[in-house]
Amino acid sequence: MTRPVAIPRAGDPTDESELNWFRLGYLVHDVSRMRRTLYDQHLKTLGITRSQWWVLANISRQPGKGVVSSTLARDIDVGKVTLSGIVDRLEVAGYVYRRPDKKDKRAKRIYITDSGYQLIDEMRTIIEPLNRRICADMTDAEIHATEDGLAKVKANLKRMLGEA
Repeated sequence: MTRPVAIPRAGDPTDESELNWFRLGYLVHDVSRMRRTLYDQHLKTLGITRSQWWVLANISRQPGKGVVSSTLARDIDVGKVTLSGIVDRLEVAGYVYRRPDKKDKRAKRIYITDSGYQLIDEMRTIIEPLNRRICADMTDAEIHATEDGLAKVKANLKRMLGEA
């Protein structure tokens, strides 16, 4: 049986290297949360919610192919009913449409409309300058090293979750 890892408290004397993995998790979480909040503040002018822009962003990663709703729900970590409500609102707004999947007629595949792609372009014009400011004090080498490290962490997590 493995010994449980104690979560350090502020001021606890510990070996610095043993805490690097622990701090990394907090940093990743904090950066992600703060980035979403910043995006929310700036994308609000487009009349789109966090849930809606997150759905659009994820669908846009499969241009022309669409995404099966159950896969999308898993990828963005929401329930199928919650996703359905978000997609309903995006569909009413004219940003997405659904079609039966060709391989599984019970499944629905979600696609982005031309209006949805126009909205994504508007989102990019807002987000790209924010991303430059977020990474303003980083060199290209630091950005690439961070991307590489996080890609490895993501691959490890996918393997651990059986999604590789």
